[in-house]
Amino acid sequence: MTTATTAPAAPLALASEFPPATEAQWRAAVDAVLKGKPFDKALVNRTADGIAIQPLYPRKADAAALAGRAPGLPWTVSQRADHPDPGQANAQALEDLGGGASGLVLVMRGAIGDRRGDATVVDGLADLDALLAGVMLDLIPVRVDAGTSAGHVAAMIAAKAERDGIDPKSLAVAFGIDPIGAFARRGTLEDWSGAAAKAADAVLGLRARGFAGTQLVADGRVIHDAGGSEAQELAYVLGAAVQYWRMLEAAGLPLAEAARAISVVFAADADQFLSTARMRAMRRLWARLEQACGLEPAHLDLHAETAWRMVTKIDPAVNWLRTTTAVFAAGVGGADHVVVEPWTAAIGLPDAFARRVARNTQLILIEESNLHRVADPAAGAGGMEALTDELCRRAWALFQEWEKAGGIVAALSAGAVQAAVAKVCAERAAAIAKRRDPLTGASEFPNVHEAVPEVLHVPKRETRRGAAPVDLPAAGRGERFEAQVKAFAGGAIRSALSRAKTDTIFVEPLRPIRLAEPFEALRGALDAVTAETGARPKVFLAVIGPVAAFTARATFARNLFEAGGFDAPIPAGFADIAAIRDAFAASGAAIACLCSSDELYASEAADVAEALKAAGARQLWLAGRPGDLEDGLKAAGVDGFVQAGGDVLAVLKAAHAAL
Repeated sequence: MTTATTAPAAPLALASEFPPATEAQWRAAVDAVLKGKPFDKALVNRTADGIAIQPLYPRKADAAALAGRAPGLPWTVSQRADHPDPGQANAQALEDLGGGASGLVLVMRGAIGDRRGDATVVDGLADLDALLAGVMLDLIPVRVDAGTSAGHVAAMIAAKAERDGIDPKSLAVAFGIDPIGAFARRGTLEDWSGAAAKAADAVLGLRARGFAGTQLVADGRVIHDAGGSEAQELAYVLGAAVQYWRMLEAAGLPLAEAARAISVVFAADADQFLSTARMRAMRRLWARLEQACGLEPAHLDLHAETAWRMVTKIDPAVNWLRTTTAVFAAGVGGADHVVVEPWTAAIGLPDAFARRVARNTQLILIEESNLHRVADPAAGAGGMEALTDELCRRAWALFQEWEKAGGIVAALSAGAVQAAVAKVCAERAAAIAKRRDPLTGASEFPNVHEAVPEVLHVPKRETRRGAAPVDLPAAGRGERFEAQVKAFAGGAIRSALSRAKTDTIFVEPLRPIRLAEPFEALRGALDAVTAETGARPKVFLAVIGPVAAFTARATFARNLFEAGGFDAPIPAGFADIAAIRDAFAASGAAIACLCSSDELYASEAADVAEALKAAGARQLWLAGRPGDLEDGLKAAGVDGFVQAGGDVLAVLKAAHAAL
């Protein structure tokens, strides 16, 4: 115990007894283990942007913490309000807020966050009142995710605040107006000048009423959902932000105020390091953008949502792990607000239990793991700093490329953004098909006998149509917005304020995908067969020899075929070829796969193959690389070979075709 008269103990020099280790010594030890294998291929991975991930990095001694959330404060635990019925969405929201959520995201039909097409329908002020009944708007941050209806929802909120006597300055609402994001997702735009005029009019109208928070959003999810890379998501957000800055400056708003009118939304996925680095890179790039425009860097309101593309319908419990990793990455990366897609979201509308798990994932990381206590804990970590730096460089270069093309709207109109995203998405799909990027529960370690969790089954609520049209003035400095506020306050519904589409720009939309969809389609096809017949289609694993000879390849084959929805149990072993033939005939399977060691393949595989073909096998595979035996095995009836690095999806599609 240290007293006022006792000097503190000297720090322990734990490494002082050991000689200093150098990178050269480490590399020599690694090379000895690799035994001639190329270092870059064996130990260096690459991201979708081609960034090399080294196995070892030195500490970055001169690093400083990035400015993010206020030190020691937790991020907002946001929860989606997205039930199609506003009253039901309200009941869920109140339960969420009572259960620990500290913010809400209002997800409307047609929004970027409405991937299933069944989100909340808010046609007028009565619906908004039902959605927000009992919600103390002046106590929680709210983000609106409304797509093309964001301006209408903003006008409804303004009408509600005025009628209820709520001071707009007391509200922290991110209104989410995003015509660029809507264009990218839908693929159509009237023209940029018209869309910009309406968006600027709404921003000026909200600011004139004194609303705090942000009016516009640069939403990177549109890129991430479509399979794009980290640098592409960052570059798109920068491009959208700059386009909005120009729009507001042209409308008469000082640039410094224009910069404060925008928030940013990013997806956080199960790649912890890349997600954290992307959040950190965004703050660094935003500060660089402000400095380039002659502005003093200020706080960026950064929202994160767990990624849609990573969640799976099959073995959805693994989504708990994915979202936990994503929340960890977003929180450590400095996000101000985080929302978790419930673990059953890919299946349907999540129930109360799934929503509870979503918010508790965040609460545990805050209250029990204390992730929020340290500002930018990744600062100084060599690998994280290097990844952040490289993402900044590549994203800035891509942002400049799109700027040279005329800005992000011009780049979208020319299809340049879509082409870049499609290229990365195709490369990602190829890696998933070959399981270089494994999807636990979908492409790897599947469970064909899993129980499907419950979701809410509710009828899709349609928007109301046919209301008498309300004349609105042209977009200006808030006049159009004020007319909308007045109309909604008087009971108008959205269809009365909407007009027939006059789009003039039509491009390839950036549609949302989920990475597991190809495997889910195969599983779904055989799940349907199972439901109809009462028996799941089987692949017979023809194991040869003792357990030690066949276990590894039989496990590999079972993993592979069950990823396609087949049942492929591993037998205990067979006494001889006749026993293998008889077991296959009794199994009811149409497909078989030989599993054993190279030595036994050389001596017995051809005979077993001939016996299985004679017993009626429509398709016959062999687990492993055939080498010099390939021609003989094919002559004996082997149709193909399953091996690590092969195209698993191609094999499974061929197997399905044999049924």
